[in-house]
Parts: sequence; C-alpha cells; structure tokens
Amino acid sequence: MFQNATLKMYPLFILLYILLSSYALEARPNFLFIVADDLGYADTGFTGSSIVDTPNLDRLASNGVIFSNGYVTHPYCGPSRAGLLTGRYQARFGMEINLSYSPYDLHQGLPLDEKTFAQRLKSAGYHTGIIGKWHLGASEPYHPNNRGFDYFYGFLSGGHDYFPFMVNSHPNLLLPNGQPHYSHNEGGTLPLLRNTTSAEFDEYLTTALSKDAARFIKKSDQPFCLYLAYNAPHGPLHAPKDLIEKYRLRGEELMRATYLAMIDSMDQGIGLIITALEAKGQLENTLLFFLSDNGGVAAKPGYESETWADNSPYLNGKGSMREGGSHVPFIAHWPRGFPQGTTYKYPVSALDLTATAVALAKGDSSGKPLDGVNLEPYVNQKITIAPHAALFWRANNGSSWCVRTPEAKLLFDSHGVQQPELYDMANDPYESTNLIDKRPQLRKELATLWNEWNAKNQACYMLQAGDYQKERLNFYKSLHDRLKKNANNLQPLVIE
Repeated sequence: MFQNATLKMYPLFILLYILLSSYALEARPNFLFIVADDLGYADTGFTGSSIVDTPNLDRLASNGVIFSNGYVTHPYCGPSRAGLLTGRYQARFGMEINLSYSPYDLHQGLPLDEKTFAQRLKSAGYHTGIIGKWHLGASEPYHPNNRGFDYFYGFLSGGHDYFPFMVNSHPNLLLPNGQPHYSHNEGGTLPLLRNTTSAEFDEYLTTALSKDAARFIKKSDQPFCLYLAYNAPHGPLHAPKDLIEKYRLRGEELMRATYLAMIDSMDQGIGLIITALEAKGQLENTLLFFLSDNGGVAAKPGYESETWADNSPYLNGKGSMREGGSHVPFIAHWPRGFPQGTTYKYPVSALDLTATAVALAKGDSSGKPLDGVNLEPYVNQKITIAPHAALFWRANNGSSWCVRTPEAKLLFDSHGVQQPELYDMANDPYESTNLIDKRPQLRKELATLWNEWNAKNQACYMLQAGDYQKERLNFYKSLHDRLKKNANNLQPLVIE
C-alpha cells in the first residue's frame, strides 16, 4: 500500500522538481555586456561631459555602480576583447595583436583551447548571442557560432563602414595609387552576417545593431547572455547628418562633431535596449555592464591627426600604457543584486566580468583558471579590501608594459620614452610626477610583481594585422611565381 501511495505521488515529485528547477533558472540574472569601441574617458555624461548627450548611459550609471578605476586588459581593440571574452589575460595565450580579417586561415584566431564566457554560460542553460564586432578570427573554427554563441549578427573583421551604400562599394585592399592598403579594418565593406549567412543592412549600422539587440532580448524565453559589441565610435568617422549638425551647432569642429554624433547614436540605441528589457520585465534582473574596449584615440607617432576623443583627466589614449589607454568608462547596472547610485573606487578589470557572470550563473568554471574575480561581494561590501593586489598589462612581448596596484603604478610606454615611469596613484592618479628616481624600493617591488606575473605568460607569435597582410601578399606572390615557373618547365601537350 505504501508503495502504491508513493507511486501515485511520484508525478507530483516530478512536477515539483521541474517547478523548482525552472524557478532556480529564472532567478539567475541575465547578462548584457555592452562594449563601446575607442570611447574617450570624458566623452559621456556620467564621466563629466557637458557636450555630448548620453541620457541612457547616465540613467544606468545613476541607478547602478560606477567603477571609477575600471580598466581593460590592453590599450587597443583585439587583445582587449580577447581578455574580456575569456576572463584571462590575453598574454596567457600570447594574443597581443589585432588579428587580420583572414577567412581562409585556419590558425588565425582566439586559440581554440580558450573558453569564452558564452561557452561557460551556454552549458549552464543560457541563450547566448553576440551582436556587432567580433575581431577574434574570421575562419570557420573561430566563428562566434563555434565559440559558444547561439546567435551572431554583425561582422568578423576589426571594423566596418556605417552606411549601407558603402558596403561592397569600393575595393578594400588597394589605394588609388594601386598600393596595398594595410588595415585591421580589412573586410569593413563586406555584408553583415546573421550567423553564417549574409544579413540585411539597410540603415545606420549602430542603429541596426541596437535594434537587433532589442529583438534578441524580446525573443529570449530563457536566461540570456548577450554581448553587444559596438564598433562606435571607432573610425571611420560616419554619423547621421542631423546628429553631426547638432554638435557643429554646439561649436565642435567637424571630426569631433562626427565622433560625438556617433556616441549620441549609440546612446539612443542603448535606450532601445533598456525599453526592450522593461517590456520583457527583465531590467531589474539583468546584470548590465558597460565599458569601452580601450581609451579614445589620441595623437601619437603615425596617428598625429587622431585628436577627436577626450580622455581627460588622463594622459594619452588608445595604444598607451598611461591611464588614457586602458582606464575606461565602466559601469554595472543590476537593481536586484547591486547597490544603486554608488561609486566603487578600487581598481577593477574587464576580466572580472567573466568571473562575475560564471559565478552568478553557476556556469562552467572548469579548464584554465580565470584571472578575474566575482565582483558581487565587493560592490555589496561583503568584502572590503581591493579585489586585486595588482593589475597587469603587456604589449608586443614587453615592448610596452605596466603594473598597477591600488597605490602605485610602474610602466614603460614605447611611444618615445627612454625609461620606465613610476607614479603614486593614491595621490597622483593623473600621472603628473614621475618618481622613478626617488622611490627605488617601490620600483623594485612593482617590478617583482610584474616579473612573477609575466613568468606565467606565453610569447606572442602572431603578427600584427598590417604585418600579417604584407606577409600574406608575399606568400601569394611567391606561390604564384613558383607555380608559373613549374608550369613553364612542363612539356607542351602534343596530340597526334
């Protein structure tokens, strides 16, 4: 009789298990990573701009957490994104360059033994998507659909033109004088992709990406992880005419007005995404991170005209080991789990985004160790010490490098300097007084930290995009010459 009663109750146990499992799944937050491209530190309202309009970002910042010492792992695009996507310093796997768009190279991409946050969350039941810029390999093994993302809409290269009429409108590899054009934006005039096939593109690119992100949110019927990787405000400087005129009327010269218009358009797109989250009833339970992949452009050797971004109060910009290179606008918004209207002052890293998502989603933490930390106990003051004893940077196998603790920073920047620089970050966060000859013991301590970290890294064996493209052209020329020579040595076919 007891056995019969148990059998009758068995379906109830199954139903209760399903309900509890479903509740546990739904209780976990969604994750939305929004990444701008080459955004100047001072070019948002929440970081101090009184010129550019960013009401939606400002709303997220005022209702969330501003990380006033938020950093990415590299001062330019590709390596920074590799660190963000894996939660591991890209120097761990030797990826310190911008990859070229090379769809037939089966070896050029984010190493296949590195897991992305999409792979780690997909195995935990999350619906995963990437919209926008990939820049981590263009051939089939490295395609986002093969790196944990269920859905992809965007482009595989490092950049893209912004208006539909520009797509396939001009050759991308030759300049008017017939010379090769070397750029990691190679592929920037190709059609967009939806997963593995060509996709529609009939409006300003930033708007198209934003609308697709809103659609992704509306269609998701399970917890989701979306990586919205804008290419704005990265060059080429393209923006809607009305927005350019708006900033021209505010007294900005043409290039900066166009750049600010690109930021304005991105913010409007983020407004569409906030509206989609609200309509879905998911704004409260979505952990939204916003940051830039590196600092805004700044004049440097070879790029003297790139003056349109504002990284103040920090020095230099994109490509530099000074603060302007990697100290970026950085916020988190999660009303259900994070405090609102607060500023977190200890240094945090883009590496922490993956670690936080994996911990909160109960995702796959196996494999190679993550370098980031779960930020939840820190921002909620459960842990009151700094999340990191030190953060580290390395470019081009150490031609430039940096180590930063909460109190100090030791760096070598390859843009025309002859010796390392040392700064007291607690009292001199804007790097105005170089202490390299005054604090030898501090210099030694920071150097030891960097050397210990670097001992666990791999050398970068990949070529920078421009160098890779030159080698590729030389390879094809050599192959062509060899085949032609072999053909000339063949005996003519004679038919009798």
